[in-house]
Amino acid sequence: MTPGENSPSTPEDDDPFGYLYADGQARGAQPPSGGYGYPNSVSRVRAVGERQYGQQQYGQSTIPQQGAYGQPNAHYQAPETLPGGAPPSGPRSAQPAPGRRGPNTKGLLIGAIAVVAAVVIGISVAMLNGNDDKKTGNQAGNTPSQSQSQAPSPSGSSSAASGELPKVNAADSSVQLAGGAAVASDIKGAQGAGGKYVGGLSAVGASVTWTVDNIPEEGTYTLLARYDNAGEDQRMTLTVNGQKFGGGFNFANFTHQSDPTQAWTESYAFPTLNKGSNTISLSCQPGDKCNVLLDQLSLKKGKVGRG
Repeated sequence: MTPGENSPSTPEDDDPFGYLYADGQARGAQPPSGGYGYPNSVSRVRAVGERQYGQQQYGQSTIPQQGAYGQPNAHYQAPETLPGGAPPSGPRSAQPAPGRRGPNTKGLLIGAIAVVAAVVIGISVAMLNGNDDKKTGNQAGNTPSQSQSQAPSPSGSSSAASGELPKVNAADSSVQLAGGAAVASDIKGAQGAGGKYVGGLSAVGASVTWTVDNIPEEGTYTLLARYDNAGEDQRMTLTVNGQKFGGGFNFANFTHQSDPTQAWTESYAFPTLNKGSNTISLSCQPGDKCNVLLDQLSLKKGKVGRG
């Protein structure tokens, strides 16, 4: 090597024994044809039994000089001619040191997947719970709970409540009065709110009209009237949905009392009603006797009679 040359001219010359390894062969390293491949190298390979001692004096060397660079060395013998044969030239497989094992990458991968799955499941459960909470809140705002009750119907309501048939005070504002009929409270014993009842029915043309809603089905019903009659028997005209019904409504003196405070009683008729809304009217027509005090009106399904 001349001064100034700090590296070999070709990559395969980095290691003169590179041809013995797989990576050297991959870079194109070839075994030398003569000596070891670089100038002035000394070949000390001898056949067994060739070198003899005692034939040289101290300080004298019988090692022949290698020829010029790249020329074969006459004393070089190929390794395959030596006892035991040449060393293997194929790639060497690295053997793991006994008693040592690499990291368990499969176990680490399974653990990482399990962690990711747990996180995803947790997020999904949290989202579902959040949606359920929102949905429950909306429903609570729109639908009354079972503990909440609807406002009760007024005492004079003409509609049935909770499957019961309607009942009304004759003096209630939902009942239409006409022809001189008027609310009064002089006679004690009426069951209407405030002890009120309807009087003034003895004049021709006087009437009480009750509009009933929510009749469940068409059929025969019992119309009950609570009234006061301390004199002779009375009878008024009964009209259902604009049609005169039967021979009128009987207001007899069933108590046989002459004291009006003791003459409160009931009477009934069996009109046929339509499903839904119906109009019931008691009126004083020519030929009727109408000197009564009307307290309450109610309905019952079928032919029941006085309750």
